[in-house]
Amino acid sequence: MSKETDLVQIISVIDETLSNVHTQSLDISFNELVDMYDNCELDISPDYQRLFRWSEGSRSRFIESLLLEMPVPPIYVIEEEEGKYLLIDGLQRISSYLHFRGKLEAPYLDPPVKKGEFLTLSDCDIVKEINGLEFNDFPVALKMKLKRAFIRVEVVRKGSNPKFKYYMFKRLNNGGVDLTAQQLRNCTIRLLDPKFNDFIIELSKDPDFIDCIKSLNNERLLGAFDQELVLRFFTFKNNRDDFKHDVADFMTEYMELVSDPDNKYVFDYEKERALFKKTFSLLNKTLGEFVFGRPNKAKDKLLNSFSALHYEAFTLGLQAIINKLEPTDDEHIEKLKQAFLAVKYDDDFIRETTGGGKNSPGPLKNRIEFVEKAVEKVL
Repeated sequence: MSKETDLVQIISVIDETLSNVHTQSLDISFNELVDMYDNCELDISPDYQRLFRWSEGSRSRFIESLLLEMPVPPIYVIEEEEGKYLLIDGLQRISSYLHFRGKLEAPYLDPPVKKGEFLTLSDCDIVKEINGLEFNDFPVALKMKLKRAFIRVEVVRKGSNPKFKYYMFKRLNNGGVDLTAQQLRNCTIRLLDPKFNDFIIELSKDPDFIDCIKSLNNERLLGAFDQELVLRFFTFKNNRDDFKHDVADFMTEYMELVSDPDNKYVFDYEKERALFKKTFSLLNKTLGEFVFGRPNKAKDKLLNSFSALHYEAFTLGLQAIINKLEPTDDEHIEKLKQAFLAVKYDDDFIRETTGGGKNSPGPLKNRIEFVEKAVEKVL
């Protein structure tokens, strides 16, 4: 095939892709955006809202920019059913304005912000006279100016291909300093199909699972690390043979695989839910919040800590006999507990789960098989 023919095919593919993309540009006032937010016509999903991280100074300087009529970058939204919009880029700007108008609910910030609390401007470095003021302190003329300030809104119309929406969000937000890998997955992959994403969030609230990861600090939980652990379990349980590179990319690819409506991959939600719950019921009844902790140097007790390497080893190693175990059988639980402790205090297992270079296929296989061999002796 000639190079000229290849180029013609490339043009054809691009044209075909563009035919599945429908966009529109609108100029909307900030006051209208507030009204849309109040009326639930502008959706900032809970997972996405947690990514709002601008300092009060940054929020204040954005309001100062509006007063001075400085250019404001566009925001990007996806048109959903009934003409509602889902925000996919522009969170920091929209949330800053909502705070200024007393409309923001952000309990995850430090300090938290409640609806009805107005941003007090600070650190404005051009018009320093506005520092210390809130929205209601401004004269009517400036209030109207701030309400009528407009922003360009790029709309991906609802007739567009879901994959285009997904990749657009991923490109716009990838590399953002405030997004953890799981937060990015939660916000983007649900654009393909939200079912698997919602399933992961549901299981992250399982009481036994929560007990087993109690050692995680609040910062990691705010970064959706608990949800990432649920995804990690299913990714390695169902797709370990394809693991060849970075763990984060591997989990993203598996989540895409399950969520993409064009793929024929079958994920049995009921079966997988029951297996997850049984796994963490057993883990919780054996070692509870210490089940993913490392031993101390004296090897006479477990530390109240969390090791991702232990998490993979014990959740996946347990699958070798899980169908034969009964969480209500006290004898099973005691034997399993002793097997787990023996593994954790074993020098060879300690070597397999400490030091660098452990996030590759070989070491992963070794630590899982170590647990498998131990638990197989339980029955």
